Amino acid sequence: MPHNNTSPSLPARLLHHLRMTRAAARRAFPSTTLKAIQASIGAGEREHRAQVRVIVEAALSLGAVRRGDSARQRAHELFSHYRIWDTEENCGVLVYINLADRKVEIVADRGVNARVTREQWQQVCRAMTAGYAQGEYEASTLQALASLHEILRKVLPREPDAAGDMHNELSDKPLLL
Repeated sequence: MPHNNTSPSLPARLLHHLRMTRAAARRAFPSTTLKAIQASIGAGEREHRAQVRVIVEAALSLGAVRRGDSARQRAHELFSHYRIWDTEENCGVLVYINLADRKVEIVADRGVNARVTREQWQQVCRAMTAGYAQGEYEASTLQALASLHEILRKVLPREPDAAGDMHNELSDKPLLL
């Protein structure tokens, strides 16, 4: 979801993507933050049936920026590439964070999207980008994940199978690209 209502010009956007390095992304999302995100995903998935994956990307390739690819397009590409759609109940959810564009996108499989409104996803994304604007990456991500898990608890509550097993189909570990 957009951080602001205006899109930067192509030269300005190229500059944003050139300046946002993986090292800068690691400063925003150090290993302690990534571990906290992983723990939040694991805890949330014990209470609902959705499978959540978080991907943080510093910047798009310069070719993607020149083509005008959006964060939304990249989120869909990663949703497919990492097979987030490939879950038993079609309940994969990708939270994609593009630091250079200052955008957060949520892409959910049909088993989830049929039960959650666009406005609910947008509220989660806005909470994250508002926190990021203040430099509060960990706190705003964890708060947004808590909101996301609450939504998912309501629409896909956890029902352990006969053996009491709750299998995890996607890794809880966030990816930093």
